[in-house]
Amino acid sequence: MQRPHSPTLRRRRLSAELKRARAGSKLTTTQAIKSLGWAAGKLSQIENAETQKVKPDDLDKMLDLYEIKDPAKREALHALARDAKVRGWWSKYKEVFGPQSLPDFEAEASTIRTFEGLVIPGLLQTPDYARAVIKGGRYTGAEESERHVKARMKRRDILTQFNPASLRIVLDEAALRRVVGSTEVMVEQLHHLLHMAKLPNINLQVLPFSAGAHAALTVPFSILDFPDSLDAPIVFVDTASGGLFLEESNEVDTHSVTFGDVQGSAMSAAQSARAIAEILEALESKP
Repeated sequence: MQRPHSPTLRRRRLSAELKRARAGSKLTTTQAIKSLGWAAGKLSQIENAETQKVKPDDLDKMLDLYEIKDPAKREALHALARDAKVRGWWSKYKEVFGPQSLPDFEAEASTIRTFEGLVIPGLLQTPDYARAVIKGGRYTGAEESERHVKARMKRRDILTQFNPASLRIVLDEAALRRVVGSTEVMVEQLHHLLHMAKLPNINLQVLPFSAGAHAALTVPFSILDFPDSLDAPIVFVDTASGGLFLEESNEVDTHSVTFGDVQGSAMSAAQSARAIAEILEALESKP
């Protein structure tokens, strides 16, 4: 199955291309606005990816002004504008993901680097484990809980679809030893972890208790990298209120260095698999 595209990334890519085209034509924002006959805020919204829809006529006016004459280039930009309007599957779960959706960015991520200290990361959770995690938070009704589980399971598709994302995870030992739901739920979850760790696009490392203090003694985070150079990496920090996206280069760099540090403190993938298998064996041997 082909991976879906990200409307948000397409919108950001279109804005970057248009800003580059304006700069290439040696026009300032003020000069472009005057030539286009637009209100001051309209061009700003387009160039800052703040508007979901760019009308074909408006796009043609900009391309004419910037002297973009190559038919293939013009069609590619119109395709970006069309794709930016298409809703992804996650739009059906607004109450789950909120207005700025993590799956929107995951849809086109080439690499996802994740540090998690307390629970198994959502992309690797089983339905029963996810259900137990959700029930362990604030009270939610059965129907709402199942919506959250279904949405979380749908996110996992990016790991097994055509051209899957590369997932690099550093997982604190605490997440493996905390029994979530029941022993049976944890046994199934650890079996699933070992199965997923065998996939060529997944690298799972365990950060053992013996590592002591480490660079990521803060909050869980994920760094998403994208294949197109126009799409800058972003950081997602999970919070009690939903999540926070960080896009400034210094913020991304800080988290990248932190991930590198904890990755260096963690066991190798092979050692990690053996550690998970030992914890699993201990759980399965309980009466």
